[in-house]
Amino acid sequence: MPETSVSHPLSPGLERLHLAWDLLILLLVVANLALILFDSLFLLPPLNDAFATLAPGLYDAYDRHVHANFIEIDLVFVAVFVLDVLLGWAAAIAERRYHRWFFYPFVHWYDVLGCIPLGGFRLLRVLRIVSLLHRLQRLGLIDVRRWQVYAFFAKYYDILMEELSDRVALRLLDNMQEQIRSSDSLSTRVIDRVVMPRKQQLIQELSQRLEEMAGNAYVRNREETMRYVSALVGRTVAESQEIRRLRRLPMGDAVARSMQSSLSDLACRLVHEALKGLRSPEFTALVERLAESGFDTWLQVDEHTDRVTEQVLVDMLELMKEQIAVKQWRHRYD
Repeated sequence: MPETSVSHPLSPGLERLHLAWDLLILLLVVANLALILFDSLFLLPPLNDAFATLAPGLYDAYDRHVHANFIEIDLVFVAVFVLDVLLGWAAAIAERRYHRWFFYPFVHWYDVLGCIPLGGFRLLRVLRIVSLLHRLQRLGLIDVRRWQVYAFFAKYYDILMEELSDRVALRLLDNMQEQIRSSDSLSTRVIDRVVMPRKQQLIQELSQRLEEMAGNAYVRNREETMRYVSALVGRTVAESQEIRRLRRLPMGDAVARSMQSSLSDLACRLVHEALKGLRSPEFTALVERLAESGFDTWLQVDEHTDRVTEQVLVDMLELMKEQIAVKQWRHRYD
């Protein structure tokens, strides 16, 4: 069992003493649990009869010396375990292992309850073995992660926890879907509680994105934009009746070409200055005003909008349920 304690490093001598005592207690706990298990099986009539038939001498000795005095023998173990708890408590106080002197029996509750000589509490002595193994693992004397028994239980514990967590998550998502379907004016509450408190932030973000999008698009396509504007001015000039009449005059063709060149240059400059001005404070203020003026209209909610919002949320939760339903442990252990 992991301990929540104040870390105080021990000297090597005290650490070895702790280790020797823990190993002794570990052996006694294993012996005591083995005795409890064997005596419990001894009480079962089929096993009792089979034991008497196969080894009558050993059966008689166990019945007279061990089974008849089982309570007294168990109390001897209990006395050692009580001594272990008291010594551990005293050592914890001396080493200032915990924040308060009375924390030890609460942290080691399984040791305290395991000292009660009753059937249900005796089983808690198994937790003492787990605690001692954890201590040996922490000291680096053993590595339970390499044990086949640990790998077996770790595998099925992982599978069990994943299955349980998946069931809880699926149940929770089902409840959320039912609440969404049964709720009224979900879109209105989302707008009032989520969107409107962040209205100005959303408007600023929207205007900033528009500025960046337009500015970046112009920088990447500046030459194509200028060629398009020049071609547009050329087509407009060519289709103009006044320019056609001008070309019929002496020197009119040269004047028309000069006008077309001037108009193209003027149009390109206008486009360049207009797009360059997208990053100006004036344009930012204009975009924010336009976004704010249309924000309330965009957020208008009717019955159709509420149904669409509800269905989007339900479908999102259904997608999450499909992902959770995938058995990830099958991929890990196949």
